[in-house]
Amino acid sequence: MPKTEIVTQRLKLRLIDLSDLESIHELHSLPESDKYNALGIPETIDETKSVIQPWILEHQSNEIKNYTFAIDNNLNGTFMGLFGVKLGDKKYKRAEVWYKIHSDYWNKGYATESLKAIINFGFETLKLHRMEAGCAVDNKGSFKVLEKAGMVREGRLRQVLPLKSGWSDNFEYSILESDDRKNS
Repeated sequence: MPKTEIVTQRLKLRLIDLSDLESIHELHSLPESDKYNALGIPETIDETKSVIQPWILEHQSNEIKNYTFAIDNNLNGTFMGLFGVKLGDKKYKRAEVWYKIHSDYWNKGYATESLKAIINFGFETLKLHRMEAGCAVDNKGSFKVLEKAGMVREGRLRQVLPLKSGWSDNFEYSILESDDRKNS
């Protein structure tokens, strides 16, 4: 199994475990972080537990297909959000990434720092060829993060996200192992 702890200048990304339940529940319960998320706000902590238990079990398998990392502050260990890597078919050597950052930590560069670390993890540790991400077209903060990390906007999928506000178009992004990552 590849290394599963990623440390950056300000952050530590580690695989989630059940001790993260309350922090993840709080994150999923924030209306501002739910605006562009199709998961929805869980009604109870048990509902959150039923969402994350398969993620945790996945980390115990011999062949992880879905990595779900907690983002912690290096200085004080504070939980700041989640980052996921969902591997596709081995033949294609690609993965989709997603993230959800607590609103207390928006606009401070943490999402970009996490994404750059995850991109390096994908190419250097997982030996991927391509990494992909998508975001609602109105989610300016998210697509700025994707672009700052070196991902390229490839297109727009029409009305694929079932958000509370209605169906949303989605921008599709990618980065290839051969792309210049000198800023990562």
